[in-house]
Amino acid sequence: MASRYIANTADEQKRMLGVIGAGSIEELLVKIPAKVRLARPLGLVPAMAETDLIRHLKALAGKNADADSHVCFMGAGSYDHYVPSPINHLVSRGEFFTAYTPYQPEASQGTLRTIYEYQTMIAELTGMDVANASIYDGASSLAEAALMAHAVTARNEIVLSRGVHPLYKRVTATYCEGPGIRLRDAAGPDGVTDLEAARKVVGAKTAALVIQTPNFYGCLEDVAVAAEIAHGAGALLVVVADPVNLGVLEAPGKLGADIVIGEGQGLGVPLSFGGPNLGVFAAKKELVRRMPGRLVGATVDSDGARGFVLTLQTREQHIRRAKATSNICTNVALCALMATVYLATLGRRGLVRVGELSTAKAHYAAERLTKIPGISLRFAAPFFKEFALKLAKPPERVVTRLAKQGFLAGVPLKSFDRALADCLLVAVTEKRTKAEIDGFAAALEKAVA
Repeated sequence: MASRYIANTADEQKRMLGVIGAGSIEELLVKIPAKVRLARPLGLVPAMAETDLIRHLKALAGKNADADSHVCFMGAGSYDHYVPSPINHLVSRGEFFTAYTPYQPEASQGTLRTIYEYQTMIAELTGMDVANASIYDGASSLAEAALMAHAVTARNEIVLSRGVHPLYKRVTATYCEGPGIRLRDAAGPDGVTDLEAARKVVGAKTAALVIQTPNFYGCLEDVAVAAEIAHGAGALLVVVADPVNLGVLEAPGKLGADIVIGEGQGLGVPLSFGGPNLGVFAAKKELVRRMPGRLVGATVDSDGARGFVLTLQTREQHIRRAKATSNICTNVALCALMATVYLATLGRRGLVRVGELSTAKAHYAAERLTKIPGISLRFAAPFFKEFALKLAKPPERVVTRLAKQGFLAGVPLKSFDRALADCLLVAVTEKRTKAEIDGFAAALEKAVA
């Protein structure tokens, strides 16, 4: 059977090459410059027995500096929050783990129920009327919010605070290039948005003013004043928020936000070397028909029994392309389920406690670290669980050195802003202990001495 398969594969390969007019694989690759082609055998090792392969892969994985083997002070949008053990037990069940897009929603009552619960929790956290079933990540959520604001207002400019995550801004720029939406900056020289400068930029052409709080540098923004500026010009206010922090911080919806988006990874979704993530998207009720993605609603059937339906499906696969609000193809239902289990497990008091511990430990860490000669806070603005440090030594070298000592020291800011080339962004969550913070301070002191 195996030899017949190989022969069939060879014949099929020859036939396909003949269709495109190539006599061999080598002839097909002749257009690739010789200098970029491998001139030696691959040198692949012989196949391993299963036990040897597992041992080999574990050894390779052991070379990773991850949040399980190291003490993590990295943030910049992804955080090492505690993941309660019930999450993995529940989401690993076959009915959840293998579930896909509910193309026949009436037959997917379990999936729709979990999405409905997720939407309810996110709407309550953000202070908004409605939340969708989730989007890919925080960056795509912001991009979709920009398109939504453009559609609602028929205006062609989006003003983004300098404190918005730089990678989110890049994704938004990509989305906005097609429809010709112009992106403008609102300055933030002291770590927070210069609201008086923003007032001059936001005008009759502005579809939305976008701010992030806590912003990329960890500083808290004045949402209420930003709302007054946006609404005074007839624009929407889009707030980028970390839902984990909303157990303590005031909900943006109560401060005047029209759309609230953010990264929900901290709600029980592990770091996993960078994904998958969870895009949070919530809005006012009057904007619901312009929302991207899908919306699950509760209803009753002909017998009066409660059931769940897809109330809104605004993507181009379901309705005429010209009327679609977005080409977002699905929601990250598994990560949304993780967030739902997380919030249900912690409850109101638990989420408040996570926020209180994170901010208390972050302020202790900032106080402890800034006592080290050559280290100071880069910004004086109030912060929550993340802050930028100015170092006397190149942050990249410091990070490399501390990784060898078991610390993921933070995120150097040079790649995001060259004006902050001497700065390190440090995040502290509820997981960090006093001993870990003190150990990090001692290691950092030696690294910058």
